[in-house]
Amino acid sequence: MAVHDFMKLHITSEKFIIEPVSDGEKRPDLLVIDRISQEINLQSNDDQIPASAISKNIYGIVGILRLVAGPYLILITQRQSAGAIAGQHIWKVVKTEVISYKRSLTHLTERQVALNKAYLALLDVMLNTESYYYSTCYDLTHTLQRLYNTSPDFQSLGLFERADQRFVWNAHVLRELAQQPELTQFCLPLMLGNVSINTSTINNRQIFYILISRRCIYRAGTRFNVRGVDMQGHVANFVETEQILQYDDYICSFVQTRGSIPIFWKQKANLKRLPNPIVLDTDHLSGFQKHFDHQIYTYGNQVIVNLINQDGSEQCLANTLSQVVTSAQNKNIRYEPFDFHKECKKMRWDRLNILLDRLTPDRKQFGYFMQHRNQVVKTQSGVFRTNCVDCLDRTNVVQSLLASQILHEQCVTVGILGPDQDLKSQKAFDTLFKNVWADNADIISKEYAGTGALKTDFTRTGQRTKMGALQDGYNSAVRYIKNNFQDGNRQDAIDLFLGNYIVEENEGLTTKSPYEVDRDWKYYAVPVIFIVAFSMFVVSVLLPDEHLSEQMMYVLFWGMASAMSLATIFMYGTTFVDQPRLAMAKFKTE
Repeated sequence: MAVHDFMKLHITSEKFIIEPVSDGEKRPDLLVIDRISQEINLQSNDDQIPASAISKNIYGIVGILRLVAGPYLILITQRQSAGAIAGQHIWKVVKTEVISYKRSLTHLTERQVALNKAYLALLDVMLNTESYYYSTCYDLTHTLQRLYNTSPDFQSLGLFERADQRFVWNAHVLRELAQQPELTQFCLPLMLGNVSINTSTINNRQIFYILISRRCIYRAGTRFNVRGVDMQGHVANFVETEQILQYDDYICSFVQTRGSIPIFWKQKANLKRLPNPIVLDTDHLSGFQKHFDHQIYTYGNQVIVNLINQDGSEQCLANTLSQVVTSAQNKNIRYEPFDFHKECKKMRWDRLNILLDRLTPDRKQFGYFMQHRNQVVKTQSGVFRTNCVDCLDRTNVVQSLLASQILHEQCVTVGILGPDQDLKSQKAFDTLFKNVWADNADIISKEYAGTGALKTDFTRTGQRTKMGALQDGYNSAVRYIKNNFQDGNRQDAIDLFLGNYIVEENEGLTTKSPYEVDRDWKYYAVPVIFIVAFSMFVVSVLLPDEHLSEQMMYVLFWGMASAMSLATIFMYGTTFVDQPRLAMAKFKTE
């Protein structure tokens, strides 16, 4: 059952009235939200909309979020077409609006007003995140193969009810509407990730090339705040990526996954460029098995492609994962370690063919999904689960190479390419393919690490360049700043929006909010000491003094004070990092 595609919101002092409109004609039912009683119900359209109501066009309801001031209605007010899949429109959210049920904040104390404003700022962080996608008629959260393997009863369900809940980012804020079955057509599931729909030609034959990356809401967060697996088997930064080829009466799909190394580990930001990962002293097998029980049930056999360093600071992760795989003794899992940095050092990226050759038997065994005139010709029986430390840069490079190999097979099978032809000979499409995967890397990276991906020069051009290395250096510097000084706030925004943290009704009045946590004294005192000491050091160096020995004493004293205070800052690095304050207890595995 499709969700309403276009609606009008009518705002009165007592109610929100949402009126579906189709082909310029008004629908018979209205969604009415009482701003005072907070009741939500469906009513017949009997011309009860007052002429004095403030009206505006909306394209969907994101949901309802309760903050200190009460409920807020979140709406999609602007959208952009992303293209179509199987003839069904896909939209990208461009702009949203948040409207309070309450007409004023006079019922709040000054402290509560400030707290409510802080929560609204967190909500804005999430709503201003790029790359929310939806369709009012196509189930964007499922792969083509999963959609084919459903029953008629499943297909008759509303989009939100039938959606893969792993990828519905507004599930928490939609819960009040979703509890009422009659409101199915107002419940619009939003997916966060990437959708790229393109037309191109291969051998002068028009094709549709589509790439969809779906970010998981479970154990969602930012780079250094969320790592590894939890007790339920959910891993950080899990992304399902589906490549779709449409040509003539054929439609093909190939699915890959990525996700944090599925053991219990952490890597907390501490002002160092790359904090050392720490493997927790616990039973890793339980979390590992829960993760892969679900992965095998959903996708089939698994090949873990592990791209992290086999020595240095990452060695503890590599050793533990290898031991856990051995202990699991699961015949449906194969482990393939490949030290990306060691094998491809000095820009020898051609050596990635070593890994691809090792994976060839699995690739041929897993296959891909294919339909011809609505009849299934092939199915995919397993996936490559690729990870590096962040599951961003190295991971995306390898996933794009595997996707290229599968796409070549598909093009040969459907008759677009001859057996001896290479996709790289199709210059226009080859450029499109590389840019789509490089853009995919940037989007997923921005959502997890705060910047575009590294190594995308190889994805875009097929070779590593010095300019690409310089760009990676810039992105690494920006990542450092964001990961240390901004990601606590971003983590709180994610936890608030996903419902990992629920704002209490009397928060800030009878109970203290986690958002009011007092900082450690060192957070304020030591940086001030450093600023003063370093300023005095600069003054002592720049201003001449007729007594050179006395000036040298000043320079030495303030220089040592600067060095000692800076050393103290790095010694207590986690104190000066922007730490999340709302719901991180949910993710603790110690």
